[in-house]
Amino acid sequence: MTLSITLVMGVLFLAILLFIFEWVRVDVVGILMMIILPLLGLVTPKEAISGLSSNAVVSIIAVIIIGAGLDKTGAMNSLARVLLKFAGKSESRIMVLISGTVAFISSFMQNIGAAALFMPAAKRICRQTNIPVSRILMPMGFCAIIGGCITLIGSSPLILLNDVMKISDPNIEPFGLFAVTPVGIALIIAALIYFIVLGRFILPAGDGQEGSSGPMSTNLEQTYQDIGNLFEIQVPDSFDGPKTLDECDIRPMFFTSVVAIASKGSTTNFSPDLTETISGGDTLAVEGPPELVVKMVRSFGWQIKEDLEIFAESLSPNNAGIMETIITPRSELVGSTLQTFSFRKKNGVNPLAIFRGNKTFVGGISTMILQPGDALLLQGPWEKFHYLKEKQGLVFTEDVQGEIIRSDKMKFAVGSLLLALTMILGFHVQLSIALLSGAMAMVLSNVLSIDEAYESVDWMTVFLLGGLIPLGIAFEKTGAAKLIAETIMGTIGTVSPLILLTVIAILTSFFTLVASNVGATVLMVPLAMNMAGTAGADPRIAALVVGVACSNTFILPTHQVNALIMRPGGYKTLDYFRAGSGMTILYLVVMMAAISIFYGI
Repeated sequence: MTLSITLVMGVLFLAILLFIFEWVRVDVVGILMMIILPLLGLVTPKEAISGLSSNAVVSIIAVIIIGAGLDKTGAMNSLARVLLKFAGKSESRIMVLISGTVAFISSFMQNIGAAALFMPAAKRICRQTNIPVSRILMPMGFCAIIGGCITLIGSSPLILLNDVMKISDPNIEPFGLFAVTPVGIALIIAALIYFIVLGRFILPAGDGQEGSSGPMSTNLEQTYQDIGNLFEIQVPDSFDGPKTLDECDIRPMFFTSVVAIASKGSTTNFSPDLTETISGGDTLAVEGPPELVVKMVRSFGWQIKEDLEIFAESLSPNNAGIMETIITPRSELVGSTLQTFSFRKKNGVNPLAIFRGNKTFVGGISTMILQPGDALLLQGPWEKFHYLKEKQGLVFTEDVQGEIIRSDKMKFAVGSLLLALTMILGFHVQLSIALLSGAMAMVLSNVLSIDEAYESVDWMTVFLLGGLIPLGIAFEKTGAAKLIAETIMGTIGTVSPLILLTVIAILTSFFTLVASNVGATVLMVPLAMNMAGTAGADPRIAALVVGVACSNTFILPTHQVNALIMRPGGYKTLDYFRAGSGMTILYLVVMMAAISIFYGI
């Protein structure tokens, strides 16, 4: 073993330790690699920073921007609404529909984003159908991870694959965008069947844990404990109306706020004032204490629906919520009232309460003279809060969630994605250039501003990728990959290509669990290609096995998606082990079978 091999093995061991024990953030590990490797003479300074300009890093930046543009225009929400109409009441059907859709979206969007996008809708459907949320979120999360294997831009390891392959063999033929699609689809089908057949035995039946049971944050709930929950009310046709909200006297009598009225004529008012009328056949959304809401509907002869129906989408946590804002001394509200200022009409949000002097006021707040330091509790669409926070005189106590949806730009966002795909498939333009063209089309068509494009990029991932690519160069350049490959081959002896690739898949799955999937890719691709070369197998197929096996991370909640669903699903580490063990074995079997069938081994 030469000195350079000893040094690169030491650097590799350091990187793995840093990944496992998380002494520093993963992007810091990448930057350390860019510094340590050239200082030790293992790579040249040019090679040390070559990762930042690599095809893989540029591609992942562009993919993130394209995904952000689709999200900004509500394109993915529109797709979700259409598909979820067909969910029905069957647990298996709901699971397949949600998980399959998330897998599809993950094929061209970050899997963490796809899972986060669908999670509120999945939880809402579970409430409506009385299906434990834990039965849906884990299949959805697993399919989001696997969905990254449908295209070559679906996950960081596959985006990185062609670049790392060229480290071992500069003349090797790169994989195309859909080269991995048959394997990815086979894995998705296997995962869905796995949960359909065994889901009731391996998934917990808990209802999950939420930071907040309503549209407020936990901190606000501690202050405004008596504000209540959101309800949908049906006004029967026999109602003696129309009557104005002022005439109904709902807030003073029942400490309940009407936050939306959907009339029979399909018009909806999301900030009704006291002059707004309620007629027979209308549907109301109200915020109030459950016992008082029940008393109110009995008084008027109305009906409480089991869950939100008409307002399920518009008032979902994705689109609306409750915020607290403080009136500053310079605010034009000081000395005025909410009613005389026409606060609802001007801002499109509903005042629910005023907090003053350690007291919460709900009734009569429309006519209270406002003072500096008053806290207003407001309900409304996130979009309205984003506009409101730009006004002087009001300071929000928490970050405003959501964002302003630019639905008028949806066609440009979808067009930008189609442009990138057309360039890749129709004109065989290099992946990074085609995706960058799609990302720039988003900017030029004003789907995103250039600043928003920069802000959307996960720079932690960028520097992790950029820093680990030179580690792969050093691993190959010093002969360390070849030495390890020869050692492993000497240990296992002469084996068939199928057994060799299976060993590579198992090793990759192990490294993915203990380190990052990007780190496993950089480590295992040169190693696998050297092992394949020694055994007479195809190095390209060995590299592909590594790229796909890097998504085999189900046993522990170490993947971002698994961590995302852990608390909402009420999962424990043991739950991942129980469901993930079988999934890991199935993943390996189906992956090897699919690669054997579609590519030959």
